[in-house]
Amino acid sequence: MNSARTLATAARVLRQLRHDPRSIALMLLVPCLMLFLLRYVFDGSPQTFDSIGASLLGIFPLITMFLVTSIATLRERTSGTLERLLAMPLAKGDLIAGYALAFGLVAVVQSVLATGLALWFLGLDVIGSPWLLLLVALLDALLGTALGLFVSAFAASEFQAVQFMPAVIFPQLLLCGLFTPRDRMAPALEAISDVLPMSYAVDGMNQVLRHTDVTTDFVRDALVVAGCAVLVLGLGAATLRRRTA
Repeated sequence: MNSARTLATAARVLRQLRHDPRSIALMLLVPCLMLFLLRYVFDGSPQTFDSIGASLLGIFPLITMFLVTSIATLRERTSGTLERLLAMPLAKGDLIAGYALAFGLVAVVQSVLATGLALWFLGLDVIGSPWLLLLVALLDALLGTALGLFVSAFAASEFQAVQFMPAVIFPQLLLCGLFTPRDRMAPALEAISDVLPMSYAVDGMNQVLRHTDVTTDFVRDALVVAGCAVLVLGLGAATLRRRTA
């Protein structure tokens, strides 16, 4: 990998995003809007918001970054931009790292906005440090970016990219422990949830919600989410096609 080429790729992606206000709004504002609506859905039961708000603070950025990243990357492939870039002396790793860096910077802004809104405006009550909550939210957004880059290699159109959401995101959403504790699920479902990264994202948020100190479980959860993001980025680089067809 070449750092100069990676940075050049990231700068190009950020310039393109600057001229795409709808994508910026989806990435930065939609997670905040969902948290805002959730808070006032449970206006008469603030303890319910406290119990699930931290989990959704990690889930919403993951979903939005997955959706935007997969579609934006596929748009470059279908327009021929990706093929022209890979015809240059640009390694697949440089390209994937550049995309990850660009969308990762957006993920930082997204995570700061969503976490700040939840804690200081919507009154989300957590026992642990807000910085740990921000860390997990950022890792979740980066995981969504990595998953989006990965699945874009297998879609032939933007419509197909959207269709990957039920296959990749929804099973994780159902089994992550948001609706029922994972240890109360059927053994087979619990075993499946143990290998899904969103389960560790939710567990990490719940650790911050309930504990004042950094626990070993929190460290494990954060490392699993980060490791999955790195692994998926590597798979994305390995499966990236040099031709559009």
